[in-house]
Amino acid sequence: MATERIVIDPITRIEGHLRIELEAEGGRIGNAWACATQFRGIEKILEGRDPRDAWAFAQRICGVCTGVHAIASIRAVEDAIKCRIPESAELIRNLVSGMATLQDHVMHFYHLHALDWVDVMSALSADPAATSRLAATISPWPNNSATWFKEVQQRVATSAKGGLGIFASGYWGHPAYRLPPEANLMAVAHYLEALKWQREIIQLHTIFAGKNPHPNYLVGGMATSINLDNQLTINKVRLDQLGELIREARRFVDEVYYPDVMAIAGFYPEYASIGVSSPTMMAVGESAFSCSGTPAGKPVAAGLLMDGDYRTPRPFNPRMVAEFVSSAWYLYPEGDRQGLHPWQGRTDPNYTGPKPPYRQLSDQEKYTWCKAPRYDGRPVQVGPNARIMLAYAQGHPETVQLANRDLGQLKAGVEALNSTLGRTYCRALESVILAKRMEEWFAALNERVRSGDVSTFNADLWEPESWPKQAQGMGYLEAARGTLSHWVEIENGRISRYQCVVPSTWNSSGRDPNGLMGPYEQALAGDKKHPLVDPKRPVEVLRTIHSFDPCLSCAVHMLLPDGSGLEVKVR
Repeated sequence: MATERIVIDPITRIEGHLRIELEAEGGRIGNAWACATQFRGIEKILEGRDPRDAWAFAQRICGVCTGVHAIASIRAVEDAIKCRIPESAELIRNLVSGMATLQDHVMHFYHLHALDWVDVMSALSADPAATSRLAATISPWPNNSATWFKEVQQRVATSAKGGLGIFASGYWGHPAYRLPPEANLMAVAHYLEALKWQREIIQLHTIFAGKNPHPNYLVGGMATSINLDNQLTINKVRLDQLGELIREARRFVDEVYYPDVMAIAGFYPEYASIGVSSPTMMAVGESAFSCSGTPAGKPVAAGLLMDGDYRTPRPFNPRMVAEFVSSAWYLYPEGDRQGLHPWQGRTDPNYTGPKPPYRQLSDQEKYTWCKAPRYDGRPVQVGPNARIMLAYAQGHPETVQLANRDLGQLKAGVEALNSTLGRTYCRALESVILAKRMEEWFAALNERVRSGDVSTFNADLWEPESWPKQAQGMGYLEAARGTLSHWVEIENGRISRYQCVVPSTWNSSGRDPNGLMGPYEQALAGDKKHPLVDPKRPVEVLRTIHSFDPCLSCAVHMLLPDGSGLEVKVR
């Protein structure tokens, strides 16, 4: 049987521009290339600027991953100048980034990923009363009434007459869809509810940090004033409002998102062994589990699970990180086979590919704008499944208890978390733990405020005259999509070098000098078992790629020589 060449460009329902090129034969994928078709230039823009302003530029990398780049940037600068921030400021940062992660996980599942599993047109044949009975068996969510499901069904039917609107161009009727009509209708109804929910709960950002996207931060703490007796600051009314938003977020996660993921997972058990990617997983010990100075139960240390050993955590050493450009359009004076640590990193574009429009990129050695980060020479998978698997290996009580229960229900072992279904499930499991953790962080903040501790800013090292003449710093955190790091060098009060190594760069990287694929590529072609029934409707590929929650805007950006922005989709 002949090998077929397949190009999917652009991959939709992601942030940024990603092109996947495949070789398939007999309904199976044999080879894969992940091609990022944008150039990132934020690092060059930051050179020469005041480090105290870096966060404002850095978080413009992406408005979907809003805020995480600001925190990584600020932490890098604070690490360089050795600035410690007040505990209340740390708690506020955790709450802002935690709510962003919850919003991101829920929106990803319903609005970017669910339609890979849910057939919207099938919902038109569902019985709303039967749908209500089904929903009642998995959750006490009060909106799961037959009246509501019938209203949603009518809205979808009306939309279908006009071309389906937001549900247009789906692969409806594809044989890979498994859900019965009632489960499809339930999921579509929750899709619509999630649109309203995410708009409400993200008000926490505007209260604590002024706006969303791109909330405000401050080197040395947070630009948040707390005074219970002042109408213009965080006061008792605002704190009550924040508490309600956090409770609202947790209820939706517990009663809608998490049960839906578990219900849908039961119809696709084979995807617990499809989309298996890099056997080395990395997380830096934050997000749902531990942030400095905050309650976290038993903390989870930064670490790795290496080479398929998912039981033995290894310590994390940031000096083992290097980025390669053997498959990417960048120029290293040291040569393409030499990896550079971020503190020696360069972002010098050198496009050598074909002039658009082109038919193929993967026939060339360089085929992407995404560098290839490696840890001790290994491709590394980052994201919620890496965090959950590392927490599980370290015996984190909540993770072990919930994962054992759910894996038993799915009749799978912990190794199944490294899969298409595993990545999707871990995002929901993490949300359950994180929503509870946010209530603990908020209670800790309230206790500090009641005791009179309202300090949110340390001004001791604000002025550059107090800094060393030369300094290096790194800022790590676990963003929704995985391990994020910013690296800064400061000379005479100005940025002399800046590098970002982001989750989607780890996961969407191309081949390294040893020919090792990046995680997206491995997930599609690594074991030669990934299905692709209909190359013209590649829903199986979308399931696996979307399970990573790609953000190519974080991995790469497009700029014109004059500095103006440009986005191009190559079709």
